[in-house]
Amino acid sequence: MSELVTHALVRDVELPYGAGTMALITLDNGEDHTKPNTFGEGGLNELRNALDAIEKRTDLTAVGVTGKPFIFAVGADLKEASTISGREQAHLVGQLGHAVFRRLGELAIPSFAFVNGAAMGGGLELALHCTYRTISAGVPAVAFPECFLGLVPGWGGTYLTPRLIGPEKAIKLIVENPLSQNRMIKGPEAYGLGLADALFEPADFLEESLRWAARVVNGDVVVDRPGHEAADWAPVVAQARQLVDLKLRGAAPAPYRALELIEKARTSDRDTGFAAEDDVLADLIMSDELRAGLYAFDLTQRRAKKPAGVPEVPGRAITKIGVVGAGLMASQFALLFARRLQVPVVLTDLDQERVDMGVGHVHREVDALRAKGRVTADQATRLKKLVTGSMTKEAFADADFVIEAVFEDLKVKQKVFAEVEEVVSDTCVLATNTSSLSVTEMASQLRHPERLVGFHFFNPVAVMPLLEIVRGDATDDVTVATAFTAAKQLRKSAVLVKDAPAFVVNRLLTRFMGEVLASVDSGTSADVADHALDGLGLPMTPFTLLKLVGPAVALHVAETMNAAYPERFPVSAALATMVSTGGDTLHPGRGFVSNEQEVRERALRGLAEEIRIMLDEGVVSAPQDIDLCLILGAGWPFHLGGITPYLDRTGVSEAVNGARFLP
Repeated sequence: MSELVTHALVRDVELPYGAGTMALITLDNGEDHTKPNTFGEGGLNELRNALDAIEKRTDLTAVGVTGKPFIFAVGADLKEASTISGREQAHLVGQLGHAVFRRLGELAIPSFAFVNGAAMGGGLELALHCTYRTISAGVPAVAFPECFLGLVPGWGGTYLTPRLIGPEKAIKLIVENPLSQNRMIKGPEAYGLGLADALFEPADFLEESLRWAARVVNGDVVVDRPGHEAADWAPVVAQARQLVDLKLRGAAPAPYRALELIEKARTSDRDTGFAAEDDVLADLIMSDELRAGLYAFDLTQRRAKKPAGVPEVPGRAITKIGVVGAGLMASQFALLFARRLQVPVVLTDLDQERVDMGVGHVHREVDALRAKGRVTADQATRLKKLVTGSMTKEAFADADFVIEAVFEDLKVKQKVFAEVEEVVSDTCVLATNTSSLSVTEMASQLRHPERLVGFHFFNPVAVMPLLEIVRGDATDDVTVATAFTAAKQLRKSAVLVKDAPAFVVNRLLTRFMGEVLASVDSGTSADVADHALDGLGLPMTPFTLLKLVGPAVALHVAETMNAAYPERFPVSAALATMVSTGGDTLHPGRGFVSNEQEVRERALRGLAEEIRIMLDEGVVSAPQDIDLCLILGAGWPFHLGGITPYLDRTGVSEAVNGARFLP
């Protein structure tokens, strides 16, 4: 696979205040911001050649590095990383990056990184190798995503970062943020952490950065960086290990290896620290975790942005939203639609008190966003004006999209949509947030069943990135296209799903939970069953999830699925007893007592069987869509890749179905 080479374009810049000549390197791969600067072997060699030429000159007082518009650099070329075939080659990748980047910090003249746009992974490491850094207040993303993918920052990040900003902040950036859904920080926050020495507005960022650099060169500005005491180091790293254990239970090596490197950075010299990174990088590049992480990353970056099965017709414009209901879920919908689509949203409910509570909840959430600096005062005022309430569905007369958030009962939802259909236009799209009910049945009594679509969010609505878009038997192309357009505007990743019981995520979670509960029914203790999956590093144990969902709700879902597929979805006696007695303990039945390995195998075999059946039924178009749904809707760990490659890799797919899911 050919590399899209990031070029190192050098030009001379005369610094102001008589500070002399700077050689300014602009990183640019020749594409727009949708294809960011990355570093493969070709890009690293281009930067090395540029530095060779710069080092030969005696007329320079400084070197600067910046990026193309909106992008500084986002790190290693991951496509190239996936083709590495042996540990020796992997080791050379780390050594080459170190050999090139470290020169920026070892020149005879000061070097400056002018971080004008997104800086991630190796791009951020390049900046850290420079003597000084400025950053734009408009930078949208600064991060070390490596642990999220199954790697560590391997070109100086684990050595330079803690020595610059201290171990606690470094661990947050290198370990905690990647394990928190790959959280990114923005330019001002990066400056606040101490990653940059100066912060400037984007409009004149380069000009102000050059002025600041000139003052540094002249000695008018002296950058004072705090030291970090050795006593701070060990307890911070130890505490971080405990947090990683709680999240992963030892399931993924990368965060632990990153903590080892951060700990060594306190006493290592630069050569030793970089050599240690090379060794760890070589180990991890050849690991299953990296291959899995790259597969999952590709799903979320490519397939999620070009979902399968979207009709090739334009969706309808949405200029007003209606929300049936004014409870917590409805209020979350209203705020999300208002923020993302910037159109009026009206909530309706049975009485004024409920309407006022719903609108009031939205207003309080807007105030909270303003307090956190997420919206300005003017934006907050506008959002509050966009969200209103009404006791009558007549308020939906001019709406283009109406979504219900009422009780999960088919007859209730049918009644709601019948009432809505009486007042809306013939082109208004009707959407249900049902998590398991039949969209086809829900639409069966409408005059226009073709305009009803499933639009299933996951809770919390503002955080969870997945939307299951469910096509009923009558749903037409324009309605589906409109749903996908709305999902994109909401910044959600949407997957097209057939109208089948519980769709994708809830069906698989119910099967998974059912197998674990079945082991308790047969005699296994709840504690053994609950911890049988710890080795996978799932976001929570099965029974923690059960408590979060609520035992009564879980029982209702189990009964619904049992009605549809009684042979594969039994109703747990232990769960039924817990609900009926109002207790909080699952009591094992009498019979065979399984150990943790047996419970785990049972659960995974159940998932493999159910996924095969779902694919045969055409619930989604491909295994990749199953994987995407579980990653984005259920927190399936990135380090395992998707569920289907994991089942393939561990041999479960072939043992259960006689074949792998993926080639």
